[in-house]
Amino acid sequence: MDPNTLTAYNGNNNNGILSTSSDVILSPKRQDSISDSLLDSSEMNDETDIETMRQRIHEMEEEAEKLKQMQFEVEKQMQIPGTTGTSQFPTIEEKMEADQKSVYVGNVDYSATAQELENHFHGCGSIHRVTILCDKFTGQPKG
Repeated sequence: MDPNTLTAYNGNNNNGILSTSSDVILSPKRQDSISDSLLDSSEMNDETDIETMRQRIHEMEEEAEKLKQMQFEVEKQMQIPGTTGTSQFPTIEEKMEADQKSVYVGNVDYSATAQELENHFHGCGSIHRVTILCDKFTGQPKG
């Protein structure tokens, strides 16, 4: 021990700690003991962190399985009754066929309704659907 660093020497207590007024000096045996206890607590924290992560991963996998099951149930409910294995959504070919039979009409009055347009064009042939584009924020027809 350097006598210049010690201002008051209280002696060696039972814990292997030499104390001074400004510094604490540990015996080599006590240093090893404290070092080992710090490593043990660090390893325990790592083990609990790893176990916590494993538990969270397990919970996430269970949640993913529940979501898959819910999605399967929704898809099953969306199928048209009586047509097992077919979707209610049109195929690309059906969409192309519908587009070939569609007509765009512009400069329509803002107050026109789908029923009025259907009645107006009824003389041209059968009408399967009338769509009036509306603003998504106000809900008003675009005209």
